[in-house]
Amino acid sequence: MNNQIRRPFRPRSNKTNYRGRSSGGPRSGSNGHFQSSEGNNKFSRNNGSMTNPSNVEKTIQKFQQLAKDAQTLGDPVVVENYLQHADHYTRRLSELSSREKINTAPKIIETEKPETQEPLVEKKD
Repeated sequence: MNNQIRRPFRPRSNKTNYRGRSSGGPRSGSNGHFQSSEGNNKFSRNNGSMTNPSNVEKTIQKFQQLAKDAQTLGDPVVVENYLQHADHYTRRLSELSSREKINTAPKIIETEKPETQEPLVEKKD
């Protein structure tokens, strides 16, 4: 037998009937990479946590504190980075508060207007 001849790969037969991970989980494609039926459509970072103004305020305070800590360590680049993050969330908070003001503003409902009366014209005899 010649050991230098390469034979194509043949998978072993499954004698134990063990399915492994392929049942119920992500589907495995023919090339061995996992494929999802949804593709990349379900990827979303917005889980609703940054739509709550109190969470945004806490995040602003966190980045401001991190900037102060970096200031004491003497790293101006990191300080600027943290301050830019805090500024971003400050703008996000103002956006949320203005959106909330619009939603909670009293709505003016137009009611039926009384019909205007024609001015009385006196007839001269």
